[in-house]
Amino acid sequence: MEKSQVAVIDFGGQYAHLIAKRLRHLGSYSTILSPDADADDLKGFKGLVLSGGPASVNDAGAPEWNPEILKQAVPTLGLCYGHQLMALALGGEVGRAGKGEYGIARLKVSGNSEVFKGFSSEEQVWMSHGDSVLKAPPGFQLIGQTTDCPVAAMADIDRQMFGVQFHPEVKDTPCGDQLLDNFLTICKADRGWTMKKFMNESMDDLKRQVGQRNVLIFLSGGVDSSVAYSLLVNALGPERVLGLYIDNGFMRHGETEQIKTTYTELGWQAKFIDAEHEFLAATHGLNDPQEKRAAIGQQFIDTRTRILDELELNAEDWLLGQGTLYPDIIESGGTKHADTIKTHHNRIRGIEDLIAQGLVVEPLKDLYKDEVRKLGEELDLPQEIVWRHPFPGPGLAINLLCQKGDSAISQPDKSDDIISFCRSRGYEAWILPVQSVGVQGDQRTYAPPVAVRGPHDWEKLEALSTELTNTYRQVNRVVLLLSSADPSAEIHEAFLNRQRLDVVREADYIMTEALKKFGLMRAVFQHLTIAENRVLAWHRFGTLQGTHLSAHKGKYKKGLKKIP
Repeated sequence: MEKSQVAVIDFGGQYAHLIAKRLRHLGSYSTILSPDADADDLKGFKGLVLSGGPASVNDAGAPEWNPEILKQAVPTLGLCYGHQLMALALGGEVGRAGKGEYGIARLKVSGNSEVFKGFSSEEQVWMSHGDSVLKAPPGFQLIGQTTDCPVAAMADIDRQMFGVQFHPEVKDTPCGDQLLDNFLTICKADRGWTMKKFMNESMDDLKRQVGQRNVLIFLSGGVDSSVAYSLLVNALGPERVLGLYIDNGFMRHGETEQIKTTYTELGWQAKFIDAEHEFLAATHGLNDPQEKRAAIGQQFIDTRTRILDELELNAEDWLLGQGTLYPDIIESGGTKHADTIKTHHNRIRGIEDLIAQGLVVEPLKDLYKDEVRKLGEELDLPQEIVWRHPFPGPGLAINLLCQKGDSAISQPDKSDDIISFCRSRGYEAWILPVQSVGVQGDQRTYAPPVAVRGPHDWEKLEALSTELTNTYRQVNRVVLLLSSADPSAEIHEAFLNRQRLDVVREADYIMTEALKKFGLMRAVFQHLTIAENRVLAWHRFGTLQGTHLSAHKGKYKKGLKKIP
C-alpha cells in the first residue's frame, strides 16, 4: 500500500479509525499504531495523531504507552484522551472540571494558531469526555475553551504540538475537516491517496491473500457485502467466488425477491438459501441482543458448513468472505484498549477462530460506510445497491425487541428528576421500559432512552438532549414521539416469531415508502423501525451518535410535516 504520511496512535477510542478515514478523505494515507509501538515503528512519519480512548489518564489501568511518541521531531496532534495524555505527560494537570461533556458544545477560539486557520471566533464541536485538562503544560498557550472545559484546545508553536478536547473526526464538528487539513499542511504531508488507488491495491492484496484458494461470501443484498463480492470477482474472477445469500427470515418487506432480481440483472452467480426455520430455532427464547447476535452469527457458520457439505466442497479450499466494515470491528472491541459496544454477528467466537486460522477474507475491513459507497461507484454498481440504507446482518432480529416475563425494565434512579427536567423545558417525557446501546466517553452504555413530546424545535431539542444525557448518565438517548399514544404501557413476554416479524416488516415498509415519496432516502442516513409490543420509528441522521437527537433541518423538517 502507499507509504503512510501520518500515524494515528490508537488509545482505544471508538473513533480512532475514523481519524484515519478523514485523513484519507483529505488525500493523505495514514496508519494505525498501538500506543506501545517501539521507537523504530514511529520513524518515517510526517506527523502523529493521538486518538481518544475510554480510560482516564489518571487511572492505574490506563493504556501503556511509549514516551518516545512525544519525543518525535514531527507535528503532533492530541485528540480527547490524546490531548489529556499530552498535557499530563508534559507537566500540565488533568482532572474533573465539574461535569463531563457528551454531545455538541460551543468552542470559543482564542489566539492565532495555524491549526485553527480559517476558524470563526466560535465553532460547534462534538465532546465526549469526563476528565478535562485543568492546566496546560509549560510552553503551551490556550487557544480554545468551552463553558465546561477550561482548556479545550492548546498549542506549543515551537514544538508544533497541538491538543484539542473535542473530536474533529465526527460530522458533528463541522470545522473538523478544516482542522485536520490544517494539520496535514503543518506536517507537509503528501496528498495522493484516492479510492481508485485503494481499489487497485486492494485487488492486488486479495490475490496475495487468497492465493490458489476460492472464496465463499455471505451476501445480504446490502452495499457492504455486494461491494465486497464485486471486488473479489474483479480480483479473482467469477469462477472462484461463490455468493451465498441466506434468507434468515429477518429481512425487510419484499427484500429477498428484490435482491434476487438485482443480482440476476447483474449476472451474479449467487446461491439463494431459505434458512428461516433454522434461524428462528437458533434464537428461540432469547431476549438479550448480545445473545441474539451470537446465536445468529453461529447459525451463519453452521449454515455455511452445511452448504459446503451439500455442494461437496473442500472447506480447506474455500475461504469465508465477509463484507465486514471497520465499525463492526471497533464496536466489537476490536482493538487492544477499545470498549465493546456490541458484538457483531461477523465477530463472534466462531468467526474469530476462523480469522485466527487465516480462513476469512474481509476486503472492506478498514473502510466506513461512505467509503464503501464510493468504492461501489468505482466498481459501477447500481445506485439501488450503493445507496441502500444500512441494515444489520442480524436484520430485524435486533430491531424487534424481546422480553422474558411480564415485568418491564425498572425505572432508573432519578426518574422523577429526569421527567421534571424535560417538563421545565416544555416537553412531556417518559423513560421507555426498554434499553438502548449507546456510546458515552468511548464506553458502551446500555440504558433506557427518554421519549419526549412537544414542539418540533430542532435547536431546542438538540440542546435538551445534549444537556439531559450530560446531566443524567442513567439514560443514554433521547427520541421524539410523533404520536399521541401513551408510551408507558406494560410490556409482556415476547420473543422472535414470524408473526411479530411480519408486523415490524410492514411498519418498516410504510416508513421506507414515506421516505422515498418525499425524497428523503439520502437525507436520512439510516432509519430503524424498532418494535416491542408497540412499534417505534427511530432515525439516525448523519453520524451514529448514541447520546443525542440530531436532525437535519431543511429537507427532513419539511418532509416530517407531510408524513402522518
